[in-house]
Amino acid sequence: MSDSDKAIITCAVTGVLTNPKQHPVPVTVEQMAAAAKEAFDAGAVIMHLHYRNQAEGLGHMPTWEPAICAEITQAVREACPGVIINMSTGVMGSDVSGPVEAMKQVRPEIAACNAGSLNYLKVRSTGAWAWPPLVFDNPVSKIQAMLDVMGQLDAMPEFECFDVGIVRAVGLYTDAGMTTRPHYNFVMGVASGMPADPRLLPLLLDYRREGCTWEVTAIGRQDVWALHRKAAELGGALRTGVEDTFYLPNGERARGNGDLIEAMARCAREAGREIASPAEARATLGLPAVAAA
Repeated sequence: MSDSDKAIITCAVTGVLTNPKQHPVPVTVEQMAAAAKEAFDAGAVIMHLHYRNQAEGLGHMPTWEPAICAEITQAVREACPGVIINMSTGVMGSDVSGPVEAMKQVRPEIAACNAGSLNYLKVRSTGAWAWPPLVFDNPVSKIQAMLDVMGQLDAMPEFECFDVGIVRAVGLYTDAGMTTRPHYNFVMGVASGMPADPRLLPLLLDYRREGCTWEVTAIGRQDVWALHRKAAELGGALRTGVEDTFYLPNGERARGNGDLIEAMARCAREAGREIASPAEARATLGLPAVAAA
């Protein structure tokens, strides 16, 4: 098996707004480092990081405070030698100064780049909206601003694709010279986006640019594991973590990221693939051999 055939596993360490009083999501510097190490020891070589407000009682809220983002990132790097940092940049509205300044401080190897706009919706069983309907706005001007900074920092953009049209748009960004070799992340399972349906995945691969690396973010409960298995079989990079799900393939609730990454590693091996080391993942993705200082 060549290194490029090995499964690159990402851990989505914590979510954006998930309440730590209700769910096992890490918030503090110490908790983030411990959760990342648990995932790293289980086979994850990339940590997708969101950053939370460190003030007492505000851990359910995000922060872009550069010093906090840097402190959390450094703690994760120290806990996981050679780990690849994948930083979230998602923000509502046209003001991207928060993620931009945080990126400059963190200097991630990979930065998530939301590749298009989406009506972000969910309806409860009662028929009421789970939250007021909103638009996650990512116009081309905003995407270009993010890509400009990622280019300055030599961070690989990971294009988050919530719908088929967004997948196709990434190809247009390539044609327009905004990016050269995009890495696709097919985000599946958001109620108003692409479903977490394994039957859809082979079609999505037909719409990516040839030779580009890809992965799946599967949002949901136990049902997402059929999609993970299909991604493993088709040769994609793999991602899970408490940002995406709290449920294991057998339907039990995970205690944390370690349980989920262990399940993902089993999923890869059942598909006949070994797990990539940090160095192997860096080589496959064209990232520097060692983390930036």
